[in-house]
Amino acid sequence: MAYAAGVDVGSTQTKAVIIDENRKIVSRSLIDTGANVIHAAQHAYDLALDNAGQREVEVEYIIGTGYGRYRVTFGNAQVTEISCHGRGAVHLFPGTRTVVDMGGQDTKAIKVNDTGEIVDFCMNDKCAAGTGRFLGAAAAALDIPLNDLGDTALRYTKPVRISTTCTVFAESEVLSWLGKGKKIEDILWGVHQSIASRSAGLLRRVGIEDQVTFTGGVTRNVAMVRAIEERLETKLNISEDSHYMGAVGAALFALDRILSSRSPRDSVEAKA
Repeated sequence: MAYAAGVDVGSTQTKAVIIDENRKIVSRSLIDTGANVIHAAQHAYDLALDNAGQREVEVEYIIGTGYGRYRVTFGNAQVTEISCHGRGAVHLFPGTRTVVDMGGQDTKAIKVNDTGEIVDFCMNDKCAAGTGRFLGAAAAALDIPLNDLGDTALRYTKPVRISTTCTVFAESEVLSWLGKGKKIEDILWGVHQSIASRSAGLLRRVGIEDQVTFTGGVTRNVAMVRAIEERLETKLNISEDSHYMGAVGAALFALDRILSSRSPRDSVEAKA
């Protein structure tokens, strides 16, 4: 049995996924990236190996992705996160034609074909508004754990309108609304709506086609999911592995390299 791995080194978190030659996920890991990117990549990969449990996993090929993909020093190759998210999304949801990937520093709108190849994409890499960092600024201003943002926001009754387009000023606007007596949940829903609006704008630039798959760490935020669904007026594809989508795609590309390197005889024997 052949095994392949993908290591996605993001600005906030690093993910590693190991798959077998049947393209099934056998292990995954997730850690905070921290300041030492090389250490984070190695640690995440080692944890994925440990998490494989009873299996004796010997990984033949490793691909790094994410902003720190060139710091996966033990890997065999690198592939951009845009390609990996597209490939992973179509693998988990074959009907995917549009992908919205929301990370800590940027949001990407990606258009793919039925094999997961990139048709078009755009991203807001010049500004962190509309990203996980925008949520982080709101959480810091309101002194709320990041993991509690979504549930708190969904208790809104009269949401406020967040007008700032800059993460730097997000905290001051949030505190301004708080000073005016607005409820925390109403402020937070306004923050989520603001991010959803910016994400929808990116998606319209590449063209929104069914099905739409949401990837990245912010998929765990239930309010963000609802806000984007309401803005797009469509149901988003999300799974427990949406957070790992980049690593999944990287592992699939790694498996491609393994299978393509086999001789025709090896391929016949493997299928048998």
